[in-house]
Amino acid sequence: MDFGAVAAFLMIDLLLVLTPGADWAFTIAAGIRDRSVVPAVTGLVLGYAGHVVLVTAGLAALVAANPELLKVLTAVGAAYLIWTGGSVLLKPARPTIDPVLPSARRVALRGVGISGLNPKGVLLMVALLPQFVRADAAWPIAVQTATLGVVHMTLCAVIYLMVGLLARTVLGARPRAAMVVSRISGVAMVLIGASLLVA
Repeated sequence: MDFGAVAAFLMIDLLLVLTPGADWAFTIAAGIRDRSVVPAVTGLVLGYAGHVVLVTAGLAALVAANPELLKVLTAVGAAYLIWTGGSVLLKPARPTIDPVLPSARRVALRGVGISGLNPKGVLLMVALLPQFVRADAAWPIAVQTATLGVVHMTLCAVIYLMVGLLARTVLGARPRAAMVVSRISGVAMVLIGASLLVA
């Protein structure tokens, strides 16, 4: 596989991962509320692993080409984002050691839902990955696609861990600011979900 193509993909993907969205909002809330941000980030990365499998298997192109299936996926993903954002608004994250924290498994599953049900993630993979895959390369197309997908997942893991830890460090000693940021994160998830429904 061409190193230049991987490097170019890495630069573009880095810009996309650094753009705040639902993943950031979820990670910030987890950084403020949970004992560890690892389950939240693990869930998000597993959701993207599902996208990579779909793209590698060629199924994501089928989803992108089928408007009705894409509409259903968009509606489900939007509803999930709105529900998650609404939950954050009703119970904003606080930097306290609450004895009744959600389990790591539940947090991870929410992360899978947020990234895995996001139709923009599937479309991003369908639109972005093929531009960096070469039919005349030594590696098979599926291997090239999977490799770029793993690069994306690794980048997400590193950036989201940093975002979660930064949220904990900066907001951990500032409960009032943490609640404001948590509510902003909830609003962001609701707005992103609503915009998906409208679009």
